[in-house]
Amino acid sequence: MRHFGQSTEVACMTELATALEQPQFATERDPRLKLIIPIIVAIAFLMEQLDSTIITTAIPDMAVSLGTTPLRLNLAVTTYVLTLAVFIPVSGWFADRFGARRIFALALGTFTVGSALCGMADSFGMLLAMRALQGLGGAMMTPVGRLILLRSFPRSDLVSAMNWMTIPAMIGPTVGPIVGGFLTTYLSWRAIFYLNLPIGVLGVVLALWLIEDFRAPAPTRFDLRGFFIAGLGLAMLELAIENVGRPMIPRPLGTAFFIAAFAALLLYGWHARRREDPILDLKLLRIRTFRIGTVTGSICRMGLDAVPFLLPLLFQVGFGLSPLQSGLLTFSSSLGAMLVRTCSSALLRFFGFRRLLAGTACLAAAVTAGCGLLRPDTPVWLMIIVVLLSGCVRSIQYLGLNTISYADVPAPVLSKSTSVSGVAQQLARGFGIAVGAALLAVIAGPRMLTIDDFRLAFFLIALLPLLSAFGFLRLSPVDGAEVSGHGRTRPRSA
Repeated sequence: MRHFGQSTEVACMTELATALEQPQFATERDPRLKLIIPIIVAIAFLMEQLDSTIITTAIPDMAVSLGTTPLRLNLAVTTYVLTLAVFIPVSGWFADRFGARRIFALALGTFTVGSALCGMADSFGMLLAMRALQGLGGAMMTPVGRLILLRSFPRSDLVSAMNWMTIPAMIGPTVGPIVGGFLTTYLSWRAIFYLNLPIGVLGVVLALWLIEDFRAPAPTRFDLRGFFIAGLGLAMLELAIENVGRPMIPRPLGTAFFIAAFAALLLYGWHARRREDPILDLKLLRIRTFRIGTVTGSICRMGLDAVPFLLPLLFQVGFGLSPLQSGLLTFSSSLGAMLVRTCSSALLRFFGFRRLLAGTACLAAAVTAGCGLLRPDTPVWLMIIVVLLSGCVRSIQYLGLNTISYADVPAPVLSKSTSVSGVAQQLARGFGIAVGAALLAVIAGPRMLTIDDFRLAFFLIALLPLLSAFGFLRLSPVDGAEVSGHGRTRPRSA
């Protein structure tokens, strides 16, 4: 791959000199950190994933308490994801400039304080402002947490470390509605925000105590113009996406936001090509493994992330189950994710990235289509098996995508890669839910949703991971071998 400029060469020389003096990775100097650091990072991911889903069940009670309507309360969800979209691009630069440990702990603290203030909100306006504060913390929290993992482990141990990241990503969307419903019913909607307090405080203390403070030896100048252009484009795109799933503005205006967003992002692409160190470094897409893991992986993620949105609707609207019954069924997806974690490293080592990603993408398509075949009279045990298999496949796929994306990224630009990947994952998650909602709206039209509508939606969603399988086949058998341990062939350099 071509160099990233003189500053990158200086950084490489500095890192080489440091590596000659001492073990390069904290986990090599202290083996206990091999478990402790992933758990600390997993705390942040669990908080972020829980928060993104737990609030939805409490919206009706929150609306009554704050004197507004449930439709307006959807802005509390939208405000959070808009703030994420705007500030994720700057997370890598802040970690390089001020230190990964410092920014990670600050992000955890900001998210935790924002959660507490959301629970104390006595007006609609205060809630929106505190949700924006939460979003600011979340935007820094997860990309910098991923960066800490990448800088704490040698490539050969990344799979084991990344395994911990997939668990919160699976548990959050399925456990969130159950926990949110329980707390709202038996305590108060404010309790869903107070839940983050002990978790966040524990995370901050452990991060400051045990995580090494990585920072770039020569941080680049902040790309202020690029931040404004990218932030505006991503904010409008997220708003347009959210409006598909949660209509808040007229549809023609939502379409106009899509057009304006793409125009702003094209402008940013022109800006990034003219600047050596843009806020989102698109030159990273020249690395084939990063490009496939990020771009092709986003197509697959859209299909995977649509399933947790569609399944509860199928069980409640289509089958007439209660929210609790629906939540218990979808929770088996999380059980599948935890069960497969024990063997996912061995699967990756045996199959390699190319075959595992392509194969699990096809399996994901089959299981997603299988969800569309479920009927109200389907035995409960069979429903559980289908949902559990869905969780197993998603967990393995997330693990593969999270590791292949960084397999060949040079160490000096890891922070930039986590920003680009974080934006792609956030957009993929939003698009997945939006596509699921749009398909149901188009298929059903003005009439009430039926089971057959859900069946067709699941079949169409299944095409997304199936399509991504062809992209994964562009990987070579030895790509990411240093990370996966597959074969004895020495991996090619990026």
